[in-house]
Amino acid sequence: MPLAKILLYYVFTPLADPEAIRLWQRDLAESLGLRGRLLISKDGLNGTLGGEMSALKRYVRKTREYAPFKHTDFKWSEGTGLDESGRSVDFPKLSVKVRDEIVSFGAPGELVVDAAGVVGGGTRLTPDALHELVAARGDEVVFFDGRNALEASIGHFTNAIVPPTDTTRDFVDLLDSGAYDDLKGRPVVTYCTGGIRCEVLSSLMASRGFGEVYQLEGGIVRYGERYGDEGLWEGSLYVFDGRGSVDFGDHTAVIGSCVACGAATKRTANCPDASCRIQSVVCESCDAVPCGAHSLT
Repeated sequence: MPLAKILLYYVFTPLADPEAIRLWQRDLAESLGLRGRLLISKDGLNGTLGGEMSALKRYVRKTREYAPFKHTDFKWSEGTGLDESGRSVDFPKLSVKVRDEIVSFGAPGELVVDAAGVVGGGTRLTPDALHELVAARGDEVVFFDGRNALEASIGHFTNAIVPPTDTTRDFVDLLDSGAYDDLKGRPVVTYCTGGIRCEVLSSLMASRGFGEVYQLEGGIVRYGERYGDEGLWEGSLYVFDGRGSVDFGDHTAVIGSCVACGAATKRTANCPDASCRIQSVVCESCDAVPCGAHSLT
């Protein structure tokens, strides 16, 4: 039986003609029967694709043939399955778009990118180097979650600071408000799902006077591959596809709490009210909770 896989990847590199890249990537993904989301801007490519393993391998090979994308770090994970046509069930369709930003902080004018990637970002830490930093500096080290608060509610690093954000765009206002100025004299490790949001966030923090800023290279995904449930990560990793979340071991702690009844759960779902766009942590028993339950978060 063909294996269903999911690719998560990004690359920051100057692109002279994002629209041409969009057409090429759309045609390539369509020809291979892949589904998912691709965002392209003048600063690079950001994608999540699902499909049959051999098709994804061909996609990786063809994408890396384009020199600016040659060193893209493709992260692999298990997909839920394939439908009758051999397409990923984790994504409803293929979406390939050009945007001002490949990750939407709402600050395209602040980001500087060259052929080596983001200019002025935090120092990269591999998962092992992160452990070395914590061993050397102890409680002085601050983990700073670069995702939205919903994602962090089902999984985060131990004692991490989780800003009260609904979207990535909220970070700029929070940083500019001075809410985290007390961290400017401490080592701050930014982290996110696959690494892309920390690339930008760490550069925004550095430009605002945070003197010792790090970014977890490869994000939570690479950390989970290295340490599973035995490291500094707690809970499940929220993902933006049909899987909902992924675990890194067979004894992952469930740290989320249902907004309606308080039961332990890692499940997230959209509000049953079609006019409401809020997503919450909610157990299966309370899936149809009324909109007012969101106030319990």
